[in-house]
Amino acid sequence: MLPGEDRAARRVLLVCMAAGATTLLDQAVLNIAIPSMRHSLGAGAADIQWIVAGYSLAFGLALVPGGSLGDLHGRKWLFVTGVAVFLLAGVAAATGAGPGTVIGARLVQGAAAGLVNSQVIGTIQDVFHGLDRGRALGLYAVTSGVATALGPPLGGALVAGLGPGAGWRYCLLLSAPCAVVTLALAVRWLPPPQRTARDSRLDVLGLALACGCALTLMVPFIRTPDSGGEALLWAAGVCALACAFTVHQRLRARRGRAPLVHPALTSSKPYVLGTAVAMAQFGSSLAASLVLTVFLQDGLGLSALLTAAIALPSAVAMGVSSALAWRLTRRIGLRTVTVGLSLGVCAALAGAVAALFVPTGGLPIAFAATQLLSGVAGGLAVSPNQTQVLQHAPAEAAGVGGGILQMAQRIAAAVCLSAVSAVYLHSTSGAPGGSGPRAAYALASCVCAGLLAVALMLSRLRRAATSPRSSAPASPTVRSPRIDRSTPER
Repeated sequence: MLPGEDRAARRVLLVCMAAGATTLLDQAVLNIAIPSMRHSLGAGAADIQWIVAGYSLAFGLALVPGGSLGDLHGRKWLFVTGVAVFLLAGVAAATGAGPGTVIGARLVQGAAAGLVNSQVIGTIQDVFHGLDRGRALGLYAVTSGVATALGPPLGGALVAGLGPGAGWRYCLLLSAPCAVVTLALAVRWLPPPQRTARDSRLDVLGLALACGCALTLMVPFIRTPDSGGEALLWAAGVCALACAFTVHQRLRARRGRAPLVHPALTSSKPYVLGTAVAMAQFGSSLAASLVLTVFLQDGLGLSALLTAAIALPSAVAMGVSSALAWRLTRRIGLRTVTVGLSLGVCAALAGAVAALFVPTGGLPIAFAATQLLSGVAGGLAVSPNQTQVLQHAPAEAAGVGGGILQMAQRIAAAVCLSAVSAVYLHSTSGAPGGSGPRAAYALASCVCAGLLAVALMLSRLRRAATSPRSSAPASPTVRSPRIDRSTPER
C-alpha cells in the first residue's frame, strides 16, 4: 500500500514514481541498442560516448539549478515543463538522421530529465513526513532502480523484433508514452507551487561555479584528452573551480545570505558519506551493465534478444529484493546497505570468474545467475541508502539536497561509463587471440567490484558516523499533511 494519509498524497507519489521510471528507463534501454545504432548512423566511438554519457552529463548539470529553482519558485510547473521538453527531445533523437542531431537531442533530453528529477525529490520531501517520507523515497528509488534494470531486456526485445535499423529508434521512443501519461497526471495531481526556501534570491554565481566544476570534471571522461598535459589542465580547472565555489559559499554565508549548498548538508557526515556510497554504487552498476551488453553482443556474438534474456533476472530480483529491503532495514538498520554492497562485490567477481573459466555454451546461464545476484544486491543497497541520505536534508533545502545527491550520481555515471568501457575496449584490442574479450570483461568486472568495495568501506564509515538517534526512523506520530485541492494555484 502506498504511504500517505489521503488520496491526494498517494497520487503525488504515483506521479513522482512515473517520472523517475520514465527518465531512467530512457537511458537504460539504449545501452543494448548501441551496436545497431552505431552501424545505422555510421557513428564513431566518440559519437557513441556523447550519446550515452552526454545524457548523464546534461542530467547532472541540471539537477542543482533545478532543485534551487524549485525551492525558490515552487515545483509543479518546473516539473511539467521538464517532462514536456523531455518528450519533444526524445522524439527528435529517435528521428535524427545523423549522430550530431541525436547527440544534441540527447543533451537537451538529459537536461530536461535533470529538471524533472530535482522537482521529484523536493516534492516528496514537501508532501511526506516521518515514516511516510521514508517509504515514499524508498518507493521512488525502487521504481527508478527497477526501470533501470528493465531497460536492457526491453531494448533487446525491440531490436530483435523490429530489426537493428529501426529497433534503436523505437528504444528512444519507448519513454514517449510514459512521458505523455506522466505529463497529464502531473498537471492534474501535483500540488500547487509553493516556495520552501527562506531566501528568495537565487545564488547565480554559485550555480555557475557548481555547473562549471561538474562540466569540467565530466567532459574529460567523455572526450578523452589527447595528452597528459591536456589531462592536467582539465584537473587544474576542476580544482580551481572547486576552490572558487567553496570560497564563494563561505563568503555568502558570512554576509547573511543563503548559500547554494545548505550548511546542514556540508556539515553532515552521514549525508556526505551516503552520497559517496551512492556515487560508487550507481557508477559501478551502469558501467557493469554497459560492458556486459557489449561483451555479449560484440565479444560472444549473441543476439540482442538473448542478451536481454540474460539481463532480465537482474530486473526481477531487484524488484523483489527492494520490496523486502524495508523489512530487513527495520531489523538491522544501515547494515542492510552493507549487505547489499557485499553481495554486489561477490556478483561482480563471480562474473569475472565465469568469463575466464566457464565454457562458451554455459556462459549465458552463468551470467544470468550473476545478474540475479546483482539484482538482489541493488535492491538491498539503493533505496535504503538514498532514504537515509535524504533524511539529513532540511526542508528548506530539500530540492537542492536531492539535486546534489543525483548530480553526484550522474557525475559518477559519466566517469564510470567512460572509464570502465575504455578499460574493456583497450584490453580487448591488446589481448592476444580469442581470449581477448573474455579477459577484457573479467578485468572490467574487477574494476566494478573495486568500486563497490569502495562503496562498502564508505558505508561502514557512514554507520560509524551516524549516531543511533540520527539513524533511527522519524517518529511515527509525525503525520503527512493533507493536500488541499481547493487551494488556488499561484
